[in-house]
Amino acid sequence: MTKPELTALLHKLQHCEICTAALPQAPRPVLQIHPQARILIAAQAPGRRAHASGLPFDDQSGERLREWLGVNRAQFYDPHLFALVPMGFCYPGKGRAGDLPPRPECAQHWRAPLLRHLNHVELTLVIGQYARKYHLPDTRGSLQDLVGNWRQYWPDLIPLPHPSPRNTLWLRRNPWFAEEVLPALQTSVARILASSIQTGTQD
Repeated sequence: MTKPELTALLHKLQHCEICTAALPQAPRPVLQIHPQARILIAAQAPGRRAHASGLPFDDQSGERLREWLGVNRAQFYDPHLFALVPMGFCYPGKGRAGDLPPRPECAQHWRAPLLRHLNHVELTLVIGQYARKYHLPDTRGSLQDLVGNWRQYWPDLIPLPHPSPRNTLWLRRNPWFAEEVLPALQTSVARILASSIQTGTQD
């Protein structure tokens, strides 16, 4: 069970209308959070499929991300294991080149109060430029520079490219990501999940 304070916070979030006028559809916050979560995935905002289903990363990006992590859907959608807390909780709409940026009101109003409830996180995945600005505000340079220096933040945090099909070309041009980063990531995730089961955090 979640803590009463988090339950109350989530109730308020599910009824949030702060940026309703700027959204293409009625607000439907999409996230997954539990105080016992061991891995935090900080991404951008739900796409149309995630908005429709209510499940974060319920699309091709999610399929690729789960491959990167070496987990199945049941593990990924277990809130005791993974906290899926994007920078924006509602689908922001379509832009000229993909989805629009996450609405900034979400992070400003909700992010810090939510993250205060995550006291068991051992690994944070920072996905996309908006999550980078929040979780790694002092970093500069390109995505390749940031991900290439992943050991600088390891083992508590790892910056990742977005698993969107739009980044397939970047992945092909940077084979070191699959050769160096993914094995380390999968080993860490497997260890954390095994430890979670052994310590009986599934309460």
